[in-house]
Amino acid sequence: MAGEGEADILFERHGAVGLVTLNRPRALNALTLDMIRAMHAQLSVWETDDAVTRIVLRGAGKRAFCAGGDVRAVYTSAKAGGHTEVDAFWHGEYGLDGFIQSYPKPIVSLIGGLVMGGGNGLSVHGSHRVASDGYGFAMPEVGIGFFPDVGMTYVLPRLPGRTGTYLALTGATIGAGDALALGLATHHVRADGFDAIVSALGEGDSIDAVLGAHADAPPPTGPMVVERALIDACFGAPSVADILARLDGAAAQGSTFAADTAALLRSRSPTSLCIAHAQMRRGATLSFAECIAAETRLAAFLMHGHDFFEGVRAALIDKDGAPAWQPASLDAVDHAAIARAFDPTGGPAPRTEP
Repeated sequence: MAGEGEADILFERHGAVGLVTLNRPRALNALTLDMIRAMHAQLSVWETDDAVTRIVLRGAGKRAFCAGGDVRAVYTSAKAGGHTEVDAFWHGEYGLDGFIQSYPKPIVSLIGGLVMGGGNGLSVHGSHRVASDGYGFAMPEVGIGFFPDVGMTYVLPRLPGRTGTYLALTGATIGAGDALALGLATHHVRADGFDAIVSALGEGDSIDAVLGAHADAPPPTGPMVVERALIDACFGAPSVADILARLDGAAAQGSTFAADTAALLRSRSPTSLCIAHAQMRRGATLSFAECIAAETRLAAFLMHGHDFFEGVRAALIDKDGAPAWQPASLDAVDHAAIARAFDPTGGPAPRTEP
């Protein structure tokens, strides 16, 4: 998917910068296990290289920084019985996210276009998230029968109010204005300034000064700010069913946003909705390591279920957009199985080696 003769991930030194370029533009820079392992290994080298004082991440092309993990490959491996390969992917991805979260050097993500799923695992745990042209943040996993992973159990509950719960349960895409308001993005620049930023950072200049010098006017905010009071009121409910009831009530009072949001939730996997809600309620009191461990158990749980495979089929394989979720209703979801994923004795702890 990279250019002929090019690797799917590129590593370069630019003075003080260790530059990582995700290089699968035709696949929206989706992450493969080989890319994950290569990045973990290279970051380990740069961690102890005193000449490298900061890391910069960027994606090739203009459409996406990274649209997430290559779930089509995971689907294909799992369907073929390649459970070892699937297990290696989740452990590798989550191990890299944990490594980034504790990395001792600043990590600057230059984000042009979409940043979804695993792309947020690479970027949001770093020190600087620079939103640029076409920026769109989303954790859309509930739409494919999965859950907001890559450390989002830790990140999303810590966003203002109930905005993280809204993002987790809807899988909605938000723009740079809302991302800046929530703290998911730290800066806003034009994409045509990316090369100049890398050059200045390579000279060892202050990261904040460089990003400030290239700052663009803040983009307008969107529904996360405009509808904040409604989001907090509805998504603070004690269950998914109660959230839907509150949204329906607001819709009956004339809120188009509430009606559209309720319809979106009803299109998602009921099991995924309940998992995401549990993540948001439990994650705020867990450490990052505990959140990653829970996500590892949740991934294993769903690899033995129905909805992930049905969701990927409907979205990426047959592309009919008509998943048949099992169970199809919220009241039939196995809440006990979900709760076990948050029990440290409920499954194996994640490995962290690349």
